[in-house]
Amino acid sequence: MTEHFYALILAGGGGTRLWPMSRKQTPKQFLPLVDDESLFQTSVRRLSPLFTPERIYVVTGKNYVDELRSQTPEIPAENFIVEPSARDSAPAAGLALSVIQKRDPDAIVAMLTSDHHIARKDLFRDVLAAASQVANDGYIVTLGISPSSPATGFGYIEQGALLGEFMGFSYHDAVRFTEKPDLVRATQFVASGKYSWNSGMFIWKASTAMHEFERQQPSMFAVLRDIQSCVDTPQFESKLDAVWTDLSKISIDFAIMEGAEKMAVIPVDIGWSDVGAWDALFEVVQQDRFGNCTRGASPREHVILDTRNTLVFSDRLTVTIGVQDIVLIDTEDAILICHRDRAQDVKAVVQYLQENGYDEYL
Repeated sequence: MTEHFYALILAGGGGTRLWPMSRKQTPKQFLPLVDDESLFQTSVRRLSPLFTPERIYVVTGKNYVDELRSQTPEIPAENFIVEPSARDSAPAAGLALSVIQKRDPDAIVAMLTSDHHIARKDLFRDVLAAASQVANDGYIVTLGISPSSPATGFGYIEQGALLGEFMGFSYHDAVRFTEKPDLVRATQFVASGKYSWNSGMFIWKASTAMHEFERQQPSMFAVLRDIQSCVDTPQFESKLDAVWTDLSKISIDFAIMEGAEKMAVIPVDIGWSDVGAWDALFEVVQQDRFGNCTRGASPREHVILDTRNTLVFSDRLTVTIGVQDIVLIDTEDAILICHRDRAQDVKAVVQYLQENGYDEYL
């Protein structure tokens, strides 16, 4: 079955809470935030040896495909599936799944992210292999992240009855998805021991996926079938351009997962972080004994005096004296300084720039 198992990496834009490094033309998956490789390159590298490059697909936009290809030349060019324009994750996933299914009707697909950090790479590959076996029985499998806190920025999955065990991993009935609960509900969820964070990673047969599109999103399915009929023909791009805007802008969670049949969740601790905002880097970047994190390519070390729990990301010599709990991000044309507890508010800065004509900084 391994030869029918594929990885699909969704690599559209995003990361507004990581401004000023993450921009429209350089979204966060392009950036070396954790180590010397970009998050996208790391996402591809950690799939080996479970997936060969020929069994790795990437779906992305026209503005990003050249850069992503240059970062991972080992992936065949025909495995980059290019959206004519951004229409959220359901159309992107549906398009890619249609292509993969046309090329291999027996395909099982692990739909993965391009911009998350996973510390326990061996365990990640093991759980994907186990999930492929569960998916082969017709389940839609999601990886549920063991919650470390009652975070309100993630979706939650309620674990129901134990369905079985494979390769040492238990899998449960996925009772329901709850998007970003308030703190009280999140606290109740974590205390119950029955909930996992929604990682956004799903493993399923391509045929199961297309059945769910047909059942829940029939108009979208009809367009995808139309596109699929032209895969690997000279008419493919013109057909895609002609019908793409007929697809609704909707996420895969809302379009498919919340109403899917036969959903299973594998709860697992793989050292996962969505690297969703600057404060998240404290969890994944090495800290000194005072809790400081420094990143960048300065020819000299940053000078950190009487400083605690502070992130400095700069390619210039940067000096801090007598501060704590600060995020300092220095780029060529902008500097961000904020309290660590306000890192989530960077998204509001991007909105302000959009509304007030600062397009050159977006």
